[in-house]
Amino acid sequence: MIFKELVLQNFGPYANRHVINLNPEINENTRPIILFGGMNGGGKTTLMDAIRLALYGQRAHCSTRGNLGYSEFLTQAVNNQASPIEQTRIELAFEHIINDQWKEFRIVRSWTKNPKDGKDNLGILDTDWPDPALSNTWDEYIETILPLGISNLFLFDGEQVKELAEQDTPPQAVIEAIQSLLGLELAERLSIDLDILASRKRKALASASQLSNLEEIEARLKQYKQEKELAQAALGTLQQQLKEAQKNYQEAADKFRTEGGRIAAQRSQLESKLDELAKATDNQRQEMCNLASDLLPLGLITTLLKRAKLQAEIEAKILQAKVARDVIQQRDDRLLKYLDKLSLTSKQLEKIKLFLQEENHSLNPELEFNKKPWLCIDEEGIKQLDNLLEHQLPMQIDLASKQIERLKQLEEELDSTERQLAVAASPEDYQKLDQLVKEAQKELIKCQAAYEAGKHKYEEVTKAIDKIKKELEKYSEQAIDRANDEHIIKSVTKVQKTLQLFRERLTLKKLNKLEGEVTECFRYLLHKSDLVHRVAIDTNNFSLSLYDLQGLPVPKHRLSAGEKQLLAIAFLWGLARVSGRNLPVAIDTPLGRLDSSHRSNLVERYFPTASHQVILLSTDTEIGKVEVEQLREQGAIAREYLLKYDSQKRQTVVKTGYFY
Repeated sequence: MIFKELVLQNFGPYANRHVINLNPEINENTRPIILFGGMNGGGKTTLMDAIRLALYGQRAHCSTRGNLGYSEFLTQAVNNQASPIEQTRIELAFEHIINDQWKEFRIVRSWTKNPKDGKDNLGILDTDWPDPALSNTWDEYIETILPLGISNLFLFDGEQVKELAEQDTPPQAVIEAIQSLLGLELAERLSIDLDILASRKRKALASASQLSNLEEIEARLKQYKQEKELAQAALGTLQQQLKEAQKNYQEAADKFRTEGGRIAAQRSQLESKLDELAKATDNQRQEMCNLASDLLPLGLITTLLKRAKLQAEIEAKILQAKVARDVIQQRDDRLLKYLDKLSLTSKQLEKIKLFLQEENHSLNPELEFNKKPWLCIDEEGIKQLDNLLEHQLPMQIDLASKQIERLKQLEEELDSTERQLAVAASPEDYQKLDQLVKEAQKELIKCQAAYEAGKHKYEEVTKAIDKIKKELEKYSEQAIDRANDEHIIKSVTKVQKTLQLFRERLTLKKLNKLEGEVTECFRYLLHKSDLVHRVAIDTNNFSLSLYDLQGLPVPKHRLSAGEKQLLAIAFLWGLARVSGRNLPVAIDTPLGRLDSSHRSNLVERYFPTASHQVILLSTDTEIGKVEVEQLREQGAIAREYLLKYDSQKRQTVVKTGYFY
């Protein structure tokens, strides 16, 4: 299948008529990518909706439909500039192989602001000729080409990839697509058909009272099934509300934290601590003042004190020398008087005097070369000065250093506490932040309770359905005794068990192939090829599990946000490959939160090989200048379009070319 052309007329923001060539061939050379560029709100998703609407009509899962009825949705989709009688029109031309030959079809859907009978007008052109029979059976025919159940594997958007990446189990739409792809819905449909057959046989064979009982049981079963559908829908809505409440609570908690809520909650403690630190700082300064009033200032003249000590020691020696000289001089005088009595010659006396003078001179050199003492410190003063320099002053300086360091620490802690108080929210702001958190928490608890109640109701209805089915089985065994029809009814149970076994084995077989494809795709897209060796898929809920080369589980939280997106894309890619259908792929907002390396892998490896035709709808920040140049160099782009949105007119115009 190849999309050839898309025509939009007065659809969404596309006023008037726009003809878009989607042919991936240029001069008989196939280039798979059709690239659309547009800013957010510029009409990219509308293009995807147009393709879905053209293919599936009222069954289409369009982004803006929500809970609207089909008539309301068609009215909403009309361009706001179109007149009430002006026609809105979507045409999708595609080629498909029939009997080994390419055949072209054109789907035409048209309506006005007030569609007749609440529907569009559908026309199918088979090679330029209308085919009314095909128009009447189009819903069945398109299921043979691109079934609605698996369309999400080929027509998907970044939000779908994001949801698939963040959830542990795939969304319900993807699960249904997997079941349709694996052929599991055939077994389920056959099981339901067998239930219907058994029910008809019971009605045909039962008596009037038995028939009444059967009809009553089946009526209850039908009612419970309807209640189950309603409960399932309500559960989906409650789950969405719960997610929104969780998101709001997280945002409120983050805001409470970042804007100083937690600090404000401890404000009294911080203020008390600030007072204590201020008092400790003042006490420390007072201790330093007391220290400075003692001997510490003498540390400034340590050098002068050492010189004074030296001078005092020299003067003490001089004083000692003078005392010694006087004692010796008196002794010499007595000696000379005694020698005079001995009748020595004058020459001998002169020699003795000269000897004594030389001896005295050698004993008192300090007296010859030092000046007169001026410091005049006694011996006790010298001892005190020595004690000051050697012990008291060093101790005071060391103590002062420690007190300075302690004061510095107190001042830093005081400054840090003041900064914390400065950034803390005021009491009024704190109350507002706290109130927001409490309200969000209250809403979260309310949503959790509602979700649990809805889940409980769904489970109760499911149990009731199972119980009624058992009643039907028991009733058939006791009330119906005709051999052939009893055989049929009993056989239904056996066939259903066989179908269940068949379904389980088919699931294992198909999932083994799917696991191989997903693993290959993920490893091909992932730049860290040694991170994951195998991807396993759960047979019950189709959740993904990762394993490394040693066969050990790789927790999903180890993957970055970009790697999770690549895993989701690999999952969708693997499903598309397993389907065996040669179908186009359309991707809205394809790159999401990918970093540069993952983005490069996706641009280089996925887009050019995802299918024979790949329609990309991107903003300028996703497929930017680097990425588009890379695709051009690969020769992968067939056509480029730019969706120019006029915010004043609220209209989009399709132009040839891209942002760059």
